Amino acid sequence: MSLRNRLETEIQGILTSPWDTSRGIVIPSPDRLRLNANHAIELESATVLYADIDGSTAMVDHYVWWFAAEVYKTFLRCASQIIRECGGTITAYDGDRVMAIFVDDFKNTNAVTAALRIYSAVEDIIQPSFQQRYPDTNFQLKHVIGVDTSQIRAARIGIHGDSDIVWIGKAANYAAKLTSLPGPAAWITADVYNSILASLKFTNNEAMWEKFTWNTMGNAEIYRCTWKQTFA
Repeated sequence: MSLRNRLETEIQGILTSPWDTSRGIVIPSPDRLRLNANHAIELESATVLYADIDGSTAMVDHYVWWFAAEVYKTFLRCASQIIRECGGTITAYDGDRVMAIFVDDFKNTNAVTAALRIYSAVEDIIQPSFQQRYPDTNFQLKHVIGVDTSQIRAARIGIHGDSDIVWIGKAANYAAKLTSLPGPAAWITADVYNSILASLKFTNNEAMWEKFTWNTMGNAEIYRCTWKQTFA
């Protein structure tokens, strides 16, 4: 059978086979999802965080490759350690950004805590380290974080020996799209904002978040924060 005929047969199988969906309470590993079948695991409620470097294209255009590599490595190392410390599970790295999912009882509070701590790591750890190591550069690391929560489903995609998990649901898409908004900042949806602890909304009775209307996404209500949460 030719490659074209094989692909046509496989596509027809995907489009005509019923979906087998099971409920889950933990983030599935690839081996829990069937690759060659329409199989999905549903998480009734999950919070997705994307942490992304802002302006990476300009950075690689104006700095030597190894400097850009050091920026990627330091940012993603700090973001990943903080995400894990706050109870999140890292599900993907995509160039200069990391995706994570939180499913615990305090998933929104924990995800936002991670976002504000990543901000602190950028401002208090990464940036000073670069200034010390490269005192003649005017480089400023900027980043954007997006957080949303919803029901999501996981399915396995790809081919045998080279597969991954795709996450289908509002939170996965909105969290990723929020990172295209201006930074440096953490952006969260109203669903996330309305469920986080008051200690993440106010500091000394001062509001930490600004409310905006997301015109390009159906006038959704979103919030921006440029505060950081220091940590030991």
